[in-house]
Amino acid sequence: MYYPPRRVSQYFINITWTNHISSFWYEITMATRWGIISAGGISSKFVSALVKQNPNEHKVVAIAARSKEKAQAFADKFSIQTAYGSYEEFVQNPDVEVVYIGSIHPEHHKLSVLCLNAGKHVLCEKPVTMTVAAAKELFALAKEKKLFFMEGFWTRTFPVFDQVRRELESGTLGDIKMVTAKFCVNNYSNERIHKKELGGGGLLDLGCYTVMFADFVFNEKPEKISVEGQLSESGVDIGAAITLRFSGGRIASLVYNTTTKHGDNAATILGSEGSIRIEPPFWAPTKLSSPMGTFDFKENLGFQYEQRCVRECLQKGLLECPLITHENSLNIMGVIETVLNELGVKYDFPYTV
Repeated sequence: MYYPPRRVSQYFINITWTNHISSFWYEITMATRWGIISAGGISSKFVSALVKQNPNEHKVVAIAARSKEKAQAFADKFSIQTAYGSYEEFVQNPDVEVVYIGSIHPEHHKLSVLCLNAGKHVLCEKPVTMTVAAAKELFALAKEKKLFFMEGFWTRTFPVFDQVRRELESGTLGDIKMVTAKFCVNNYSNERIHKKELGGGGLLDLGCYTVMFADFVFNEKPEKISVEGQLSESGVDIGAAITLRFSGGRIASLVYNTTTKHGDNAATILGSEGSIRIEPPFWAPTKLSSPMGTFDFKENLGFQYEQRCVRECLQKGLLECPLITHENSLNIMGVIETVLNELGVKYDFPYTV
């Protein structure tokens, strides 16, 4: 039986008060105030989407990077008011409501802890940490502080995935038997992939999306994890084929590689009565075919879906996102951790602070 998380409802919260002196009423829709950590490529893409949102709903108020020069250049590019060369100074900014962390993943844990201890909500880019233990620490801290925390698997906020949820809830596929997903590209030359000291490797960068998809469909921990893969001379994973067995004999067949030409990077859900195919790239999809029909959402707003989801969650006072819960993140990280151990990938830096 499939029990998908419910979509966050669409709404806005208006703050209204009376000015007793002038007897005027004012109604203000407060913008979500974003702070950005890291001035790298992924943060640039995130903010490029963010500045195209309705300015009454989203506003970027600060950027922090490892150097003031990088932060200022980023701020100048996107017309951000305040730039910091210190993360410690950045989190003390009272105007920052929620922080997007776009650093390399070995830094996610310590930066998330810094933000949470400063009273900031957090959207942390995937993978949320390097181990299950580190992720549990973050989620526990967020709940203790009563702060929102979400792992940035943007895929789950796309309209295509809303349609897949409707299909799975309707039962048009019958009993789900198998899931497949493939993420094969040629990006090994990127430093974040081949450098072990940056937390390199294919699984943490792109293979994790295939694991995320299996978790999306089955919504439980796998009973068995099998993997065959290839390591580089530096000791990071180039690619692998992963098989996950879930309750009832259900299977997920997942493939990722960092040295191949773009292949058929689709995802499928196979059931006893029908199937769903999400067209490539399944991690940023616009098209799918299913028993309910063929859907083409045409417009791809990318990070904007995720940003709107965060705003909705904050307005409702949620501590985690229903579309990618803390339990989902722990299940995904559990598979990642097991696969890396099976492949023999060992990192030298500490997983936790």
